[in-house]
Amino acid sequence: MAMENHDAHDLGLPHDLDVMGRKEVGRRQTLWLLLSGASVALVAACGGDDSTGSSSDSGAGTTTATPTPSPTPTPTPASTSGSCAVTPAETNGPYPADGSNSANGSVVNALIQSGIVRADIRPSFGSYSGTADGITTLLTITLVNTNGSCAPLAGYAVYIWHCTRSGQYSLYDLPQQNYLRGVGVTDSNGQVTFTTIFPGCYSGRYPHIHFEVYPSLDKATTYANRVLVSQFAMPADACNTVYATSAYATSKTNFASITTANDNVFGDNSTAQITAMTPVMTGDITNGYTGSVTVGLAV
Repeated sequence: MAMENHDAHDLGLPHDLDVMGRKEVGRRQTLWLLLSGASVALVAACGGDDSTGSSSDSGAGTTTATPTPSPTPTPTPASTSGSCAVTPAETNGPYPADGSNSANGSVVNALIQSGIVRADIRPSFGSYSGTADGITTLLTITLVNTNGSCAPLAGYAVYIWHCTRSGQYSLYDLPQQNYLRGVGVTDSNGQVTFTTIFPGCYSGRYPHIHFEVYPSLDKATTYANRVLVSQFAMPADACNTVYATSAYATSKTNFASITTANDNVFGDNSTAQITAMTPVMTGDITNGYTGSVTVGLAV
């Protein structure tokens, strides 16, 4: 797939993660200290304006970053097993905060920070404060095995991240925020649910949500352990409705000139793949949106 041209233990989880977290915190913080001295060249800048004073628009300065080169995904055939399909790989973009790149001279890895495992990703966590503004969106991801009659995959960790309603990414464009990022673990039904906001649309990209899948929570500490990296495409009808609101005014302008067909990431996917990668959403701008999407892994 083409690379992006724009570019980015929660208390709500079951109590057993608290016990597990006591052991993980030290290891994750130690990893952060080891990685924080690393540096790579920063060349790409992120656009989109956020109004001063808004909790989703706070953060000192703007940082640039370039992802560490990794194998470039190629178009994935829409291979199927039963009624599910393998989800195609996509770029993680310039703002993943998964340990694959740097900002301000240090490796950015939110995965090793205490608090990243959470269901509600709207607030910042740890030493950061602030909450991303936008239309509330509840997204349920179902992970299935395409080599096992679409059986649910339990115990996998899913990391998601996306931009603000104004098209900016925490930890990069907004270095004093780490919201709109979170990790969850799939249950016995292969499902994990996140509460977030409807993402904005910035120039040059179709509206999307990034995600990575890891074989377990223990492995979800660095991009090197992921078994899939991809993106969800937001439904066009919901985009049109959300972007018609004043808070998403910039997104409305940007969305008018982009489709999945001319997007530099989704553009080489088949119609069937785009359909599978687009959450089915219901709701409205007053009550928020609820979405569901299935991710297929050949295990």
